Amino acid sequence: MIFTTLNNGVKMPILGFGVFQMLDQQQCEDAVYHALMTGYRHIDTAAAYENEDAVGRAIRRCEVPREELFITSKLWVQDAGYETAHTAFQRSLERLGLDYLDLYLIHQPYSDVYGSWHAMQELYDAGKIKAIGVSNFSIDRIADLIAFNRIIPAVNQIETHPFTQQIAAQRFLKARGIQHEAWAPFAEGKNDIFQNEILKEIADVHGKSVAQVILRWLIQREIAVIPKSVNAKRIEENFDVFSFELSEQDIQRIQALDTGAHLIADHRNPERIEQIARIRFNT
Repeated sequence: MIFTTLNNGVKMPILGFGVFQMLDQQQCEDAVYHALMTGYRHIDTAAAYENEDAVGRAIRRCEVPREELFITSKLWVQDAGYETAHTAFQRSLERLGLDYLDLYLIHQPYSDVYGSWHAMQELYDAGKIKAIGVSNFSIDRIADLIAFNRIIPAVNQIETHPFTQQIAAQRFLKARGIQHEAWAPFAEGKNDIFQNEILKEIADVHGKSVAQVILRWLIQREIAVIPKSVNAKRIEENFDVFSFELSEQDIQRIQALDTGAHLIADHRNPERIEQIARIRFNT
């Protein structure tokens, strides 16, 4: 496993396991358990995924020492604000059955972000969170957060895949010591990504799958990544990405796939903001 060191010195496995859209609780528990037994040590969940309980059960079931694990959860917009963020964080801890989180993120860049961040800074100071960060923040929103707060986010988790490569965002984040983390590395299957001729040709050269090539490409860009799957074989395959390396030519060919635009979600879109504001979880 390769680790990335966050801006406060905390080490995070660059490859993690995501559980977005795993609503079947037993399926989620079994997938996380299999991932942990395969060797994953970084698990990414969120209050909005409504599966923190299942993730917690898998953690206890695998019996991996807590200090070897890196567990992330996220604060949903309905709980944005100073007092509500404190309460929501405690609920997440209880559902996970943990005493602390390794990383806690503001899930969406909306509502009372600053009240939430002030609460998270306090939780960090108290040792309840090892690192704090954000998700889906554009670079101007991060610049604003940095300018008016004491702690710089350790991570920004954003849509990143071959069709949305986030070149400018990565440059900005790296310059400020913020770890770029990719969600939807496989573009949620859009644009027929697994049948893309360029990715297939590169995969064939290395004797790997398209998914493995994408994960390796992100890791070589020093981007943390959290692929998800409920298929045992794919969980294992996605973990096997440290035994080969893409060439500079491979990387240049993948760069040519970038559209420079969001494929899945544009968090600056007013309609999306209105939609997100109406969504409630765990109520």
